[in-house]
Amino acid sequence: MHKQPDPAPEQENDEGPSKSQLKREAHALLELGRTLVELPEGRLAALPLDDKLRDAVQLARRIHARSGRKRQIQYIGKLLRNGDPQPVIDALAAIQQEDRRAARAFHQLEDWRERFIHEGDDAVGDWLAQYPDSDRQHLRQLIRQAQKDYRENRTKGPRALFRFLREVAASHTADEP
Repeated sequence: MHKQPDPAPEQENDEGPSKSQLKREAHALLELGRTLVELPEGRLAALPLDDKLRDAVQLARRIHARSGRKRQIQYIGKLLRNGDPQPVIDALAAIQQEDRRAARAFHQLEDWRERFIHEGDDAVGDWLAQYPDSDRQHLRQLIRQAQKDYRENRTKGPRALFRFLREVAASHTADEP
């Protein structure tokens, strides 16, 4: 058998992104459009959207027919593809990061509340090390009431303790630069 000579090395085409890449980007912008439609009004108002895009999102919110809503979301995706979506993506990422931070802080406060209910005064020192502005006496009163209510399957004491912890944490973060 004769060896065929190697074909000429393929020239690298600089035609831009592949068709598959363009489809992936279009799908990502379609998902971004769907996210914009589902955002609460206050969050949407904070995003840097041009008037045409904002109107399209508002219209999509009013459409309840499934196919009409789908078409409108596709139109929103088209507007995002034709414009510069990066400022919207960045602003939405900042909002989502803030939401994750708030959820993490909420869960930490829930953990503190559970720790106070189960450990009692032993955990107070750790709390005061982190939040020295806390009213120790009031905290201990709330802990005792929360423990009592917890044993009796009532929620008033644990909720009051959580509200106090949330207020202290909020005032502490407001004091930080």
